[in-house]
Amino acid sequence: MSDSLPWLLAALCAAALLAALLGWWFAATRVRRHNMARQTVAQAGESAAERLLADEGFTVLDRQVTRRWAMHVDGEPHEVACRADLLVGRDGLRYVAEVKTGERASDPRNPATRRQLLEYRLVFPVDGVLLVDMSDERVVHVEFPSRSRGGSN
Repeated sequence: MSDSLPWLLAALCAAALLAALLGWWFAATRVRRHNMARQTVAQAGESAAERLLADEGFTVLDRQVTRRWAMHVDGEPHEVACRADLLVGRDGLRYVAEVKTGERASDPRNPATRRQLLEYRLVFPVDGVLLVDMSDERVVHVEFPSRSRGGSN
């Protein structure tokens, strides 16, 4: 038994090292695996959204549309980018469409969603903004007030 003790200790050390390496790999790739899973769900949702939009009479004009624009911070221009899921058309009008899943994200009253849609309306040269709610499988037309100076409180 005393002759096998060094081998047993070596095997235990190797097993511990292997377990540590596997744990490190799992932790190091966790974010990437989560992002890949989320991207797969998003792509499936966008494909389903395209079918839903087609059922509503919309035609997909472009996907993952990026528009660059300049905002000014203390008078200095800063170029930024904005990317929308879909650019669609119907009856001669063009719309930017954002696909959302989940109860909170698909609610246009959700502050983050509302701000995103408002940015799309300001940045993209379109006639309107659509929120494609994949949780309830519906297309929501979102309108914002005009930029009149008098505005109500």
